Amino acid sequence: MSYPFQIKSLEEYQQHYQKSIQDPESYWAEVASHFEWKKKWDKVLDCNFTEPKVEWFINGKLNITENCLDRHIKAGKGDQPALIWEPNDPEEHHRVLTYKELYFKVNQFAQVLLNNGVTKGDRVCIYMGMVPELPVAILACARIGAIHSVIFGGFSAQSIADRVTDAQAEYVITCDGAYRGTKEIPLKPVIDEALVQCHGVKRVIVLTRTRTPVSMIKGRDVWWEDEIKKVETLGNPKVEAAEMDAEDKLFILYTSGSTGKPKGVVHTCGGYMIWATYTFVNVFQYQPGEIHFCTADIGWITGHSYILYGPLSAGATSLMFEGIPTWPDAGRFWDIVDKYKVNILYTAPTAIRSLMAYGLQPLQGKDLSSIRLLGTVGEPINEEGWKWYYENIGKSKCPIIDTWWQTETGACLISNLAGVTAHKPCWATLPLPGVQPLLVDEKGNEITEKDSDGYYKGNLCLNGPWPGILRTTYGDHERCRQNYFATYPGLYFTGDGALKDDQGNFRITGRVDDVLNVSGHRIGTAELENAINMHNGVVESAVVAYQHDVKGQGIYAFVIYSGTLENEHLTRQDISLTVSKVIGAIAKPDKIQFVSGLPKTRSGKIMRRILRKIAEGELNQLGDTTTLLDPLIVDEIKNNRI
Repeated sequence: MSYPFQIKSLEEYQQHYQKSIQDPESYWAEVASHFEWKKKWDKVLDCNFTEPKVEWFINGKLNITENCLDRHIKAGKGDQPALIWEPNDPEEHHRVLTYKELYFKVNQFAQVLLNNGVTKGDRVCIYMGMVPELPVAILACARIGAIHSVIFGGFSAQSIADRVTDAQAEYVITCDGAYRGTKEIPLKPVIDEALVQCHGVKRVIVLTRTRTPVSMIKGRDVWWEDEIKKVETLGNPKVEAAEMDAEDKLFILYTSGSTGKPKGVVHTCGGYMIWATYTFVNVFQYQPGEIHFCTADIGWITGHSYILYGPLSAGATSLMFEGIPTWPDAGRFWDIVDKYKVNILYTAPTAIRSLMAYGLQPLQGKDLSSIRLLGTVGEPINEEGWKWYYENIGKSKCPIIDTWWQTETGACLISNLAGVTAHKPCWATLPLPGVQPLLVDEKGNEITEKDSDGYYKGNLCLNGPWPGILRTTYGDHERCRQNYFATYPGLYFTGDGALKDDQGNFRITGRVDDVLNVSGHRIGTAELENAINMHNGVVESAVVAYQHDVKGQGIYAFVIYSGTLENEHLTRQDISLTVSKVIGAIAKPDKIQFVSGLPKTRSGKIMRRILRKIAEGELNQLGDTTTLLDPLIVDEIKNNRI
């Protein structure tokens, strides 16, 4: 398959970008024409950022699974691997699903859903481990027009209940349990606990994975395998793909908000499909036959867009991994790269920094020569991490794409295009065609003057829509308006701060609410953490502000240290000296607490809200910590607070 909209040179990028801004309707109509539609759209775009109302490919009819499966089979690619699954245990046999096999399984499970009463528009919550049946379940929902809402397999019962209730879901798909490193994680028991609060759920479909004994409630719970057998006895059907409007909801994905209530970000069938595929093909410069390995969990937007919908719609081969990068040892990623001859590795800076701490020994004897491209996602990468990744994994030959985007944006917005536009360490670089970033001050005025370092610096907004923009927050459109469109009227506010250089490259400096104001000087936490992380023994850090009698705000640093702490006082002085050298004496932390870990979500996001409370001494007001990757770390940090 060739990609007519794949950008091949810097000159082409500039041409595409100009056209996408000057005449977005004809630009995106041309891109969309290369997908399969049941009915062509009447109008490309209707947009009003005040309401907000954004619609793409109006009255166009399609089904995303026909673009992910059927059209590739028609094109003769049915025997090509669509999904490769690497299990948690390297001794367990891996699985490869060709496009034909995936199509068969999706149709089969789509019929299971229909048999169990699921209809177009119903919400289906999916709470599973990283097994091949997870993408099968997702695509089966999309096949029949049900709206899927994947809940990461590490969330607590209360978090699940909140999401099921908010989505008004009547159907749940889960596993008995999941494997993660040495842990066997119960999933069905957590669902049972959650659903005590959710009286509207009619059916729970349970896949066998760990063979953990579970309670099956008569009339509500059924086994996946039993339901598949019923379909097989009736002859395996081909389920007709439901005709969906381009603006029909495809999925709801919950993301944390400023309040305790989860925010259900809504993405739709047409625009999201176009954007996920377009960005996959261009940012990764995907070539047919390559193996694309995104290490994310499908429970997050990265997995939706760059394990599932983007790669499959592009006819790619996507690798999904059930386990963790440090089990059975810290060489697991490199074993996988070697085993499957991975061409593209897309992972989080958190994982890179974690693996850095193990040194180069885990790389010994691993053939990484197949890698053409490295990528990072989820947070700004620090310079030391970028350099380690580039030199040791890419052998100083592979471009690194530093992708900036959000759950709300659907897929990448700012990133270099691998090998086409230049990478720049720690910079997301240039906006993709259709994306118009704008830096504004707190009053919404565009930044037109450089700071003392020679950069334009401000709050990052986006002017005008792209096809993958969120359409609403489920059941609460006013919350969508307030969160994203009310701060700066006429603009989408990302919540991030950024720098821009004279070439138009962008560097994300972190959340705007993660800015410290120390003695009148504004210091971004990402900038400060980057400086702390440059100290030789520091693995990772997180910085928050706390009330300071003299400075207004003091700097409290939580630091993971790799070496032996023989003298904490001297080590603190060394770290402060490093920060002074990198940023200046004004940025020296007032308090440095050594910790064994940081409170993080599974996607690698540090929960600075919790750290701020600890720094302020508000130890009984931390809120719900059960959704963290390791809730116990919070108690350790509290108990050792300086």
